[in-house]
Parts: sequence; C-alpha cells; structure tokens
Amino acid sequence: MAKAENSAPDARTPSQLIDERIAQLGDWRGDTLARVRKIIVDSVPDVIEEWKWRGVPVWSSDGIICTGETYKSVLKLTFAKGAALDDPARLLNSSLDGNVRRAIDIHEGESIDAEALTALVRAAAALNASKAKPKAKSKR
Repeated sequence: MAKAENSAPDARTPSQLIDERIAQLGDWRGDTLARVRKIIVDSVPDVIEEWKWRGVPVWSSDGIICTGETYKSVLKLTFAKGAALDDPARLLNSSLDGNVRRAIDIHEGESIDAEALTALVRAAAALNASKAKPKAKSKR
C-alpha cells in the first residue's frame, strides 16, 4: 500500500479512510474507486494518499496528482494540472473548459483503460516533479 500522510482529525490514516469509503459505497462506485486507486498506487511507487476536504481521496507526489470524488452517477478523477498533460487516449472527458484542471468522469458500466490511466498518472507525477522546488542542502 502507498505511503500515507495523515490529515484526518482522528487516528485513522488516509489509506484507512479510503478503504472505509470504498466499503461504504458498496456498489459500482466503490468497485471503480478501488480499481483506479490500485492503478494510481501501482503507477507511482512513492504516491501519498491523503484525505482532504471532508472526505475526498487525494493522491499526491510533489503536489496533487488527482482526486477521486464519488457522486450518485459518476466517479470523477480530477487531475490538478490536467490541462498541461498529454492525453493521447482522450481519457480526460470532463471539466474541459478550465485552464488548469481536467477530469475523467467514469459512469456505471464503463471500463477503465488501465494502460492509458497509468500513462496519465505518471505524466501528472512527472509534471509535478518538474515543478517541485529543489530541496535545501543541509549544512554539516
């Protein structure tokens, strides 16, 4: 499982809270969230799982890669810098009018192109890494 930073007010880790959300959903949204989560975690070995904004799973590496919001009829993966990403498979199908974010809306019964999602997640992590501030050198 991915390394996690705890931003929750209780003792549960973000990874545990995401596990609970998946179980609570108990339908196609939970199954889909579990599948995309596995793809994200497998795509970026140092990804950090976070729990923000009163219950939104967030995956980060040198900044937010994407969020996983669940609604009644859609699971929405919002890529924080999606407008700057190459998307040859055209997964990004929502929030296309903005200047920064882009999203993938996944509806019940739709399949997930794991290879294309892996490439998109890795591209988002690489973009974050390229924009990351250099770490300060330690003084000896």
